[in-house]
Amino acid sequence: MTEHLWNSVDTYVTDGLVGHDEFLGGALERSAAAGLPAISVSPPQGKLLHLLARAMRARRILELGTLGGYSTIWLARALPRGGRVVTLELEEKHAHVARDNLRRAGLTRRVEIRLGSALDTLDALIAESVKPFDFVFIDADKPHIPDYYTRTLQLTHPGSLIIVDNVVRDGKLADASSDDPNVQGVRKLHAMLAHDPRVTATTIQTVGSKGYDGFMLALVR
Repeated sequence: MTEHLWNSVDTYVTDGLVGHDEFLGGALERSAAAGLPAISVSPPQGKLLHLLARAMRARRILELGTLGGYSTIWLARALPRGGRVVTLELEEKHAHVARDNLRRAGLTRRVEIRLGSALDTLDALIAESVKPFDFVFIDADKPHIPDYYTRTLQLTHPGSLIIVDNVVRDGKLADASSDDPNVQGVRKLHAMLAHDPRVTATTIQTVGSKGYDGFMLALVR
């Protein structure tokens, strides 16, 4: 199997089941024009996040890694009236593009972008004793993933779902000898979850236009 085949299947699924949307497509185009890295989730992955959030009737969603707001749009559209997405972004340039994309999609009132280090912002949310989140999507730098997990867990409740993107790393997740800090981060996360009675978790491998990778899903007990 080749990435060409994976891309073809993603195109087929997108054309038939996901559909093409001017605001989502425009968000990707404006992100590319602004020089943002092309690391947003794929359209089928974006819709998967949307469906999961809708299926669990999430009202409060926390996202780590806004980028240009592509996945943020998918998540915000899953919310019922009065729902809220809080999304964390380190780079002002990325946040600026995301704000424009969210404005164009008519979602500004549903989304709060918090700018700064995710660890600092998570600590601030904990200190503020904010209402727990029903759904968490972590799509941020992998060396700090274990720290993000321990903090986000404090911001959830029993029944919350935590999803972490890019955890398989082209299969390097299974390589105990890897010295890649990204691989070390996701391996440490898996080791933590294997012995954490507060959650039950699994990882699903994925292929597609984003290559060979995967999602980790953890349900808070």
